[in-house]
Amino acid sequence: MTDYQQEILYSIALSKLPHIGLVTAKRLYEEAGSATAIFENRKHITDLISDAAPQLQDALNNCSEAMRLAEAECEYIEKKRITAYTMNSDDYPQRLLECNDAPLVLFFCGKANLNSHHIINIVGTRRCTQYGKDICREFIADLKRECPDVLILSGLAYGIDIHAHRAALQNGMSTIGVLAHGLDRIYPAVHRQTAVKMTENGGLLTEYLSGTTPEKINFVRRNRIVAGIADATIVVESAEHGGALITAELASTYNRDVFAFPGRISDEFSEGCNKLIARQKATMILNAHEFLKSMNWTQGSLFAKEENAQQTLFPELTPDEATIVQVLRNCDNKQINQIVVETGLNFHTVSSCLYELEYKGVVTLLGGARYRLIISC
Repeated sequence: MTDYQQEILYSIALSKLPHIGLVTAKRLYEEAGSATAIFENRKHITDLISDAAPQLQDALNNCSEAMRLAEAECEYIEKKRITAYTMNSDDYPQRLLECNDAPLVLFFCGKANLNSHHIINIVGTRRCTQYGKDICREFIADLKRECPDVLILSGLAYGIDIHAHRAALQNGMSTIGVLAHGLDRIYPAVHRQTAVKMTENGGLLTEYLSGTTPEKINFVRRNRIVAGIADATIVVESAEHGGALITAELASTYNRDVFAFPGRISDEFSEGCNKLIARQKATMILNAHEFLKSMNWTQGSLFAKEENAQQTLFPELTPDEATIVQVLRNCDNKQINQIVVETGLNFHTVSSCLYELEYKGVVTLLGGARYRLIISC
């Protein structure tokens, strides 16, 4: 067994320990440096992690069932050629790592890059109308023309989800379905043909082991992955209550951009979108061009046409600050999530450096947590 295979094994086992929640497990993982370190030092975990809770020690001392599940899953993913990403994998979604409840391990079947420069999710009601279907078709077709490298996520569910996936495939764009069950099944089964096509241009992603059934709570939990991986959440149609609004709320807590398409006030499945906009929890959009402009993902934007400010000061930069400046030199402006991905620095370091760079007059903060280089150091 290679070191990475061992890390996958222990990451799965750690995720299956009883009475250890996601937030606690992620914190322990980060403090120890790996799941392997936690398990190899499990008899003396307090020496490795000073404030390890007693229940963690008990769980590690009685981990035979968690290890059994992990070993069975490792055999399954090897047999089915499923890729597993642990938190210390370069291919793990770096945007998701910012979230304190990120899963310890993800299972992926497909070809897409989970750290693509432009990632959005499109969500909405399972009982969408023709209006919602038309929005998905037209919005994604326009995205293809203006910003073809956007990766589109959704949940492979009925309604807006499946129409977003299919529109992406029809336009030759990568699309990923985030599942609420293991990769040994497709739910709903009628979407199997679309799911197969997605593995050829996109993929299927889940945190759940094989054999996990699509329980209601799993759909709620998977929404945090849909929200956390993306730069922006787009709600197409939603009633007053629904999973799409949960995803929008999660996206907001993760400091992601949230957008919604408006509808008639008399339409049941526009009520949720209209309220998001009215309560300023989402930015209203009418088409792809407006969305791309809001995200500053269009070429030849207003900011790109402005003349560069003259350099009057030459502030000294730390190595991390210089790394961020170099990344910003290559593009007119970038979201903080993009900077994290491209520099390889953690979110806290990037956030602190950007604050210092803004104070030094090197960068300026634009809307939507985007930063633009003012002077070239």
